[in-house]
Amino acid sequence: MSTAPHQRIDDLVKQNKIIVFMKGNKLMPQCGFSNNVVQILNRLGVPYETVDVLADQEIRQGVKEYSNWPTIPQVYINGKFLGGSDILIEMYQKGELQEAVEVALAS
Repeated sequence: MSTAPHQRIDDLVKQNKIIVFMKGNKLMPQCGFSNNVVQILNRLGVPYETVDVLADQEIRQGVKEYSNWPTIPQVYINGKFLGGSDILIEMYQKGELQEAVEVALAS
């Protein structure tokens, strides 16, 4: 990955307590998996930011290399990559996501 997209992704991850790289945005998800993530975070009622990977090919490819994870969406909390839709659903069902979000927002 070239330096510019990597640096932009790194800055976004570090500047936002909760950030989702997704297809579309929180107001208009463009795929079911991205919608799942938005619905979970909305249900938790926490502030989060989104980056529409469809609007920027460098970010779309770059985030996959940044995380070493092949799919979108990708969720980062407190600078740490958590995973995508399936992992978020599982963490939410176990109560682990709520805990991770509370810790991130308290720090």
